[in-house]
Amino acid sequence: MDKMNYKGQIGVTSHIEMGPLDGAMLPMHDLVDECLYSSEMDAQKTQPILSNQRVLFSGLRVGGYKMTRNGVYKSIKTVVFSNKLNLLMPFGPLAIMVHKMSASNSWVFFLSLLGITPLAERLGYATEQLAFYTGPTVGGLLNATFGNATELIISIYALKSGMTRVVQLSLLGSILSNMLLVLGCAFFCGGLVHYGKEQVFSKATAVVNSGLLLMAVMGLLFPAVLHYTHTERKVGKSELSLSRFSSCVMLLAYAAYLVFQLKSQNDNYVPVGEEGSHNGENDDDEDEAPEISKWESIIWLAIMTAWISILSDYLVDTIEGASEAWDVPIAFISVILLPIIGNAAEHASAIMFAMKDKLDISLGVAIGSSTQISMFGIPFCVVIGWAMGREMDLNFQLFETATLFITVIVVAFFLQEGTSNYFKGLMLILCYLIVSASFFVHEDPSAVGQSKIPKT
Repeated sequence: MDKMNYKGQIGVTSHIEMGPLDGAMLPMHDLVDECLYSSEMDAQKTQPILSNQRVLFSGLRVGGYKMTRNGVYKSIKTVVFSNKLNLLMPFGPLAIMVHKMSASNSWVFFLSLLGITPLAERLGYATEQLAFYTGPTVGGLLNATFGNATELIISIYALKSGMTRVVQLSLLGSILSNMLLVLGCAFFCGGLVHYGKEQVFSKATAVVNSGLLLMAVMGLLFPAVLHYTHTERKVGKSELSLSRFSSCVMLLAYAAYLVFQLKSQNDNYVPVGEEGSHNGENDDDEDEAPEISKWESIIWLAIMTAWISILSDYLVDTIEGASEAWDVPIAFISVILLPIIGNAAEHASAIMFAMKDKLDISLGVAIGSSTQISMFGIPFCVVIGWAMGREMDLNFQLFETATLFITVIVVAFFLQEGTSNYFKGLMLILCYLIVSASFFVHEDPSAVGQSKIPKT
């Protein structure tokens, strides 16, 4: 009973406390209607916001698409349509069409050569754009690396085809072209633009590169001497073993050179444009800005490298046919024609920097490229041939080794003073003409009738 009274009291008390709200309390159906009405009002309020967000997101999507499309169009316009040399690009696909439709090796070779020319130059351009984001030292190494990419790609395809002699001659020609023709044109054009004064460059860079080139000559000289003196302990094997061992040592020396250049002696190898001219003049303050972004540069590098690889395959396949059709020695085609095409990027950039009185950069492009081919490109091809089962060695034959040795000595004498003028450039160009004439009348016995090994 007490419990019931307690519950009653509680009920009464709660009723009294809730009493004032009872008058204001709406019927149940009115309360539901009010809740539905408020929900509709909230929906109407949020609907414009959601629609505005959809419009905003769709606008961003359309705007982003347009920006991407405009960026791609601008990149293509900058890289493809900004250089008159790119008018030769259609010759690449034309070479493939001629190869499919006819058996004219000479025309396929000629069209492939023309098609590779602008690609090699654009490869250098993309490398220069990427160098803006990496700094001067790494940028110089990138320029030298991708500047020689064309020759290395052609060499690897020739190596796959068993044409080891073409590999040797084309790499030798690249060294000769860079040291005599490219450097000579840079000195000559820079001397004419800055007529009446001597341009100067860093002796330290010249001495180090000259030393590396002489080491490369040593690496090529001993296998040739071993062969021609008939002093091998194991005939046919000692020469190849010595070449492979020397190649590994040269690759190790080049790796040490990279460490030396990147870390140990950074201050001595900064280009003129970064620390002021050695002539005591200030820079032109022409702080050139990159024309394409970092990732665009990388993508274009990949595209150009792939396209060069495709045309290099056709070039290598038709080089012997072109030699027979034109009655021109394979040695001349490999040493003179192929490197001139492959060195188009170095040729243009070295001349441009020399005309801007930045000879340190020109020297780095020309001599640095020769150093990389001799200390990295040639040993690398020997090691790659070793992996492929091709007997590529460092015996470049007596005539070619003597030519390289004399060239290195001549260029070292021209660089020892640390100054240049148009006369020195003219002398280097005339030396290259003598070398070209020598290879035109030289018949390489090991390249004549060299059988092509089927590709594996």
